[in-house]
Order: sequence, then structure tokens, then C-alpha cells
Amino acid sequence: MYGKIINDPVYGFIRFSERELMQVIEHPWFQRLRRIKQMGMAQLVYPGAVHSRFLHSLGATHLMGIALHELKRKGVSISPEEETGAKLAILLHDVGHGPFSHALEHNLLPVSHETLSLQIMHQLNDIFRGNLDIAIQIFNNSYDKPFLHQLVSSQLDMDRMDYLNRDSFFSGVAEGTIGYDRILQMITVQNGNLAVEEKGIYSVEKFIIARRLMYWQVYLHKTVLGAERLIVNILKRAKELAEQGIHLFATPSFSFFLYEQIKAEDFVNDLDILQKFCAIDDADVVCSIKEWMNHSDPILSRLCTMLTSRALYKVKLSNDSDLTSYEELKEKGLRHGLITEETMPYYLFHGTTTNSTYKINDDNINIMLKNGETIDISAVNNSLIGNTVSGETKKHFICYIPELKSVR
Repeated sequence: MYGKIINDPVYGFIRFSERELMQVIEHPWFQRLRRIKQMGMAQLVYPGAVHSRFLHSLGATHLMGIALHELKRKGVSISPEEETGAKLAILLHDVGHGPFSHALEHNLLPVSHETLSLQIMHQLNDIFRGNLDIAIQIFNNSYDKPFLHQLVSSQLDMDRMDYLNRDSFFSGVAEGTIGYDRILQMITVQNGNLAVEEKGIYSVEKFIIARRLMYWQVYLHKTVLGAERLIVNILKRAKELAEQGIHLFATPSFSFFLYEQIKAEDFVNDLDILQKFCAIDDADVVCSIKEWMNHSDPILSRLCTMLTSRALYKVKLSNDSDLTSYEELKEKGLRHGLITEETMPYYLFHGTTTNSTYKINDDNINIMLKNGETIDISAVNNSLIGNTVSGETKKHFICYIPELKSVR
């Protein structure tokens, strides 16, 4: 039988039997995900959180297989080609992520990782002679069975189900643990859309609440937030220096994105640019940051030293937008010469961060009641998912260099 068995630390032994899946997994563009951390800078707070996007993608594909098997068992029509297409779509959903993905998207890339994933899928489809036709349609939601896309991208998709379970496992944060096996047993299809049987509602509610807890406790933890803003600012400063023609150490592919002005359409029109993107990973950025510690630009050098030595930004989170603390830190910093007008965007700044636990009317999680009626989970009687955890929660933050904390 074609395929391989992989020992996953979360699910145990998982099997990939389809030839089309193994062709993609073995391709260098997918293997690159081994060298990109799933949780970015979270390892600076949770040292165990060093697993890769490669492992996450395999896990999400495994869950997709379980979900499709359950739906077929319940009589949902899914052809072998559609099953393979759905697995390929979820396998490649993160292939467009770059190193420290969101930091790169802020500064060096004019396109989102979702757009890049789709472009890479098109190129792989050419390489594998149309094997990804259905996968691409499922990924961009143009296939005539919406539930297949919803398994790839929705508020109850295999992506979220795996990353919550996996990130909880590797970070050691038990609050993120979900009953994924129970949820997968309860999924069904109603009028072409994904739904969950009524008796599975509590497992889904726990899933939503676990996601909320993981965001505030892990993904938006104030130290993680500060570390991510630090690497955003490092790349921002590096790009500014590159635009001035100042020499920066970098690998050839990484240097290309630092020094060239890339437009979104370039990734479609120039295959060489896409190939250069697929040549960079965490190692390119980390290696450059280590070298930039010794750069003559004091701002870049300082920021890189802060990250490498884990002397991160101090972060103050609040529910209000009162900037009194920011103004006080600014006045003290200027008075003591710790910041200047030039360095202020890098040494003292403020912003907002949001967490949308569950968005009503946005790829709803539908519950199929015993009478056959389908309603949104927030409308279920006695549902925990009401005003307390639905909608968007916003917090305001101030980031500043450590020296400003003790200044009088």
C-alpha cells in the first residue's frame, strides 16, 4: 500500500495513504514548513512551543481524514477525488506562511499568507499535472459542496481544531485542550453546509471557550505580544535601511525581499519571486538578526540585541484607551535622553490588539436540533456562547524599552 505512517506526538500513529498527498509532502516547498515555527515568538514565554507548521499541517490533514470518514459513515456523498482534494487543501492551507509570518506581512510582503498559499497551490498543480484542481476549488470556496471548504476554513475547521490541541500540548497550557474526537463524531451536513448534532453542543462550546483562553493566555500574552512587536520593528528598521541603500547581511533570497519593492501581482506574474519566497524560513531571519546585533545602525543593533538576549519590550495592557501612562513615559524618556523623536517609534509606542472568540454571521457554527432544524450556536437555549464570549474584545497596549520602567 502506498503511503507512510508518521508518529505524531499528539495523535499517535497517523497514516497518509494517498500518492497525491505524499508527492506534496515530499516537495521542497512543503518541507520548508519544517523550518518555520507554528507559534512564532511564543517560545520565549512557553519554551516547549517550538513545533513546526509542518507538523501542524500533517495533524490538520489527519483530522480531515477522520471528519470525512465520519461524514461518509452518515451517508454524506464524498467521492475519493473529493476526499483527496479536501486533504490536499488542508495540507497546504499554511504553505504560504513565511518566517515569523505576520512580521513579514507587516513589512516585506504585500500579500497575505492565504494569497501566497493559493499561488503555491497553483504552481504545485502545474507540477503535478492537475492533481490539485479540486483542492484549489475547495480552498477558494468555489467547489459545489460548501461543507468541504468549511472543514478547511471556518469557525470550526480542522486548522483551528489541530492548532488548539497541538499548541496546548506543546505549550503546556491545559486550558486549550479540546474534545476534538467528540466534535468529529458529532459533525454532519445539512443543506450542503457543515453542522454539529445537538448532543455535541457542549464539546463545541468548550472548543470556543478554549480558543478564547488560548488567545489571551498564549497567543496574545503580553510578553509574546511584546516579542512579536519587537521582531516586526526589527524588520521594519531593516527595510528602512535597505531602502537607503545601506548594506545588510542576509541570505540571497531574504536580501531580495529587503532591497526590492515587491507588488502583489509580482507573485502571480514572476515565478522566480515565488521561488525566492519559498527559499526563506526562520533560519534566514534568525541568522540575520544575530549578525545585525553588530550593525552600525544603533537602532537595529539595539533591537536585535534585545531579542537575542530576551531583554524584551515591557508591555502594559489595559481595557481603556487612556494614554496618560504613554505620555508620562514619553516625557521621562525624552527628559533623560533614553528616547528621541527618531527612536520613539521603536522604543516607545502604543496600539490595540483584539480577540474575536466567535463571530456571529461569519461562517457560523450551526447546530442541528433533534427536530432537524439548524440554528446558530449562539441561539441555542442556555448556550454559554452569548454576549460574554461572542463578538470582539479589544485591549490597548503600550510597549517600551526596559530602561523606561525604572526612570523617575
